[in-house]
Amino acid sequence: MTTAPWRDPDLPAAARVDDLLSRMTLEEKTAQLYGVWVGADTGGEGVAPHQHDMTATYDWDELIALGLGQITRSYGTAPVDPGLGARALARAQRQIAAAGRFGIPAVAHEECLAGFTAWRATAYPVPLAWGASFDPGLVEDMARRIGHDLRAAGVHQGLAPVLDVVRDLRWGRVEETIGEDPYLVGTVGAAYVRGLESAGVVATLKHFAGYAASAGARNLAPVRAGTREFADITLPPFEMALREGGARSVMAAYTETDGVPASADPVLLTRLLRDEWGFTGTVVSDYFGIGFLENLHRVAGTPAQAAHAALLAGVDVELPTLKCYGEPLRDAVRAGEVPEELVDRAARRVLLQKCELGLLDADWAPEPVAPIDLDSTGNRALARRLAEESVVLLDNPDGLLPLSPDTRIAVVGPRADDALAMLGCYSFPSHVLPHHPDVPTGVGIPTVLESLRAELPDAKVTFAPGCDTSGPDTAGFAEAVARTAEADVCVAVLGDRAGLFGRGTSGEGCDAADLNLPGVQAELLDALVATGVPVVLVLLTGRPYALGRWHGRLGAVVQAFFPGEEGGPAVAGALSGRVNPSGRLPVSVPRLPGGQPWTYLQPPLGLAGEVSNLDPTPLYPFGHGGSYTTFEWVPDTRDENADIGTDGSYDVSLTVRNTGDRSGAEVVQLYLHDPVASVTRPDVRLIGYQRVELAPGEASRVTFRFHPDLSSFTDRSGRRVVEPGALELRLAASSADVRHTARLRLTGPVREVGPDRRLRCGTEVSPAGA
Repeated sequence: MTTAPWRDPDLPAAARVDDLLSRMTLEEKTAQLYGVWVGADTGGEGVAPHQHDMTATYDWDELIALGLGQITRSYGTAPVDPGLGARALARAQRQIAAAGRFGIPAVAHEECLAGFTAWRATAYPVPLAWGASFDPGLVEDMARRIGHDLRAAGVHQGLAPVLDVVRDLRWGRVEETIGEDPYLVGTVGAAYVRGLESAGVVATLKHFAGYAASAGARNLAPVRAGTREFADITLPPFEMALREGGARSVMAAYTETDGVPASADPVLLTRLLRDEWGFTGTVVSDYFGIGFLENLHRVAGTPAQAAHAALLAGVDVELPTLKCYGEPLRDAVRAGEVPEELVDRAARRVLLQKCELGLLDADWAPEPVAPIDLDSTGNRALARRLAEESVVLLDNPDGLLPLSPDTRIAVVGPRADDALAMLGCYSFPSHVLPHHPDVPTGVGIPTVLESLRAELPDAKVTFAPGCDTSGPDTAGFAEAVARTAEADVCVAVLGDRAGLFGRGTSGEGCDAADLNLPGVQAELLDALVATGVPVVLVLLTGRPYALGRWHGRLGAVVQAFFPGEEGGPAVAGALSGRVNPSGRLPVSVPRLPGGQPWTYLQPPLGLAGEVSNLDPTPLYPFGHGGSYTTFEWVPDTRDENADIGTDGSYDVSLTVRNTGDRSGAEVVQLYLHDPVASVTRPDVRLIGYQRVELAPGEASRVTFRFHPDLSSFTDRSGRRVVEPGALELRLAASSADVRHTARLRLTGPVREVGPDRRLRCGTEVSPAGA
């Protein structure tokens, strides 16, 4: 078939795919709609619960004779040398192409949330750390590097980024999110998508939609989000990543909203995603998500019914392996129970994407197999920079930090000397290697203890773990207290252990009952503080924990959200002063461990008030973060009470000057306050931000170009509108630290806006003189 029209690269992709589909049998078309997970553990312990009963048996040679849609995680299932893995994947692709009538290879996909989830690949900081950096450009650079590594290994599609907006900090997958604000999630997430797609890798937006709003913070629980919360909080990051990032794939969420599972929701996956937003790529299921329609959601009685519901909704590809879209679907089509047009629709989308990737071309060949370095010097340097930018100085009231270079330091805590303390649950060492205990991590991961000793070679550093991360044993307290009593300062390194489905304190299926530190770490910290020696608390976590218990009793507090393989040197650099902390909180840090769910995006009734004795005000607000230098803000006060039309624009500017004696970065944030609206609105919400790097004495002018589209919201009729009336634009160092307010009045009629509305605030930075 080398001369068939579908092989002609000069023809439009649509014409090529139409010709190809006309030649395919039902079996060949359905074969394009599922992946195969070679080597996965069908006992259910390898990845997830239900894995054993969600996988059909098959004969590889017989299966690939029909063709194959996807190959699932050939690198991310077990430790394999990257070079050997590339050769094995290329060999499998040649077998697939040779076995089928059309010679079409499969799309190979992998996880790439915090780096390529493969043995010996760079483990970057988790997405919550990306949010803390407030640096989309750096995140884009990281994603571009991840994409190039994936392509070098023969991978076409990456299952990232996660665009869920945090709604309950107890949820186990907080570490995988970018934060609690949709604008931050959208801008940083779109940057990741641009980077991955620029390398020729299909980015997959997760989890569409509502997954992070599950009731009780339980993984895969029903979603209790209202219509406006869904429209104004959950969906905007996906819009931004599609429009500005160019993502070519979307993953349907596991969850159900108001009784309708996402994988069986045509309103979500077809009417909204395709008809309104214009998405033309592929929708893939979350792993086993189609089968879950039968055995968890119970909206289908058989695998064939589950396949019908998912296809009708708009799910094109069943991942990770065949269960519903194979024989059950084919039999249902032949019996007249499922229209073959649904199969054709999904197959057409899959083949169009394969055409984009060059997989329908006659000269297709597997990726060239050359020496593959998945943890290059350039990768590690970028991982270090992102880790450094993401470290948040929460508190340093008396200037205890930076530490003196020749001081006596007691390093205490279960996270201080554990390399895995740096990594999230989707990094390969945390995700896969627990099932291969004799295999080394594959990449160098300095611990905080090792890094601090290297950072301060003249300091006298002692160490005691004190306790385990999550266990009840307090036998180590005595030694930890003794080491602290002998020191000038104690560095207490506490936090999480990433894992899956209860095998960690953070990660998928590792949901928390409250926001107390895991295990007996809080009691250990109490004992250290009681010595009277100044304590620097360093948190290596996947979520924020309640710290009000120690407020005013600690010498300093440093937060790092699973900062990756270079996180140890980054944290140690912040403690020594080599790194000037510049991270800002992408999530609020609560004062008390209860009171969840709560985020800063609260309407008036959600704030502290006299109607309740519970005060939800966080200890450290969204956007908060300190520095070892100081900054002066001088706002431009012209036209502070301007009138503009509901389709006008307004510039708000300020000059930021570094008034300290060392270089540093300030993060200028712009918030919107809507005093009166037709429905209740968050008291403040982020609509712009700019990270500004300044040398001592240097100043920059930052201008935000506000468009009223950024004030739009979903009204009572379900329309997205811009309403006339008063608005406040608040320049702030955090959601609670407002430095200047510009008051506007929008004039004219109510204006309805659609998916083509402006999604971001324009920003300009220019020198302002020394």
